[in-house]
Amino acid sequence: MGEHGVGVMEIRAMTPADIPLVADLEQRVYPEPWSEGVFRDELSQPNRIYLVAVDGDKTVAYAGMMVVFEDAHITTVSVSPETRGGGIAKRLMMHLVEAALASDAEHLTLEVRMSNDSAQALYRKFGFAPVGVRKDYYLNEDALIMWASGINEPDYQERLQAIREEL
Repeated sequence: MGEHGVGVMEIRAMTPADIPLVADLEQRVYPEPWSEGVFRDELSQPNRIYLVAVDGDKTVAYAGMMVVFEDAHITTVSVSPETRGGGIAKRLMMHLVEAALASDAEHLTLEVRMSNDSAQALYRKFGFAPVGVRKDYYLNEDALIMWASGINEPDYQERLQAIREEL
């Protein structure tokens, strides 16, 4: 990529060996971070998909999802502050959507901070629309609930192809 200090970046499945670096990034990004134990628990679940974006020996981003029948719930998308704006979140989202499709999901859902306009814009690009609000979901902040339905339909596949062409 080369943008915002990111060189050749690999996106791959998160492993238990990644947890310390992911937890460190989590500590830097969130006021109420997940512990290493939470990440271990998440990775141990058969219906979870977690990815890391690695630049050399540095973990610059990670993302996760839980698939339950036809619904895929994106649990986290986190990018290090020094590499934001370089398209990493978009690439992670594409990998998550493709994994959801491979798991036969038909719908995507997530919660996002009401104040996180850039994340909301990214999710809208992927076809998410607001459907409600979770009061005080985050520390002193509400979450916007967003859904994208029909991800296995031709219209959504066209949307994904357009995003792939931007990557």
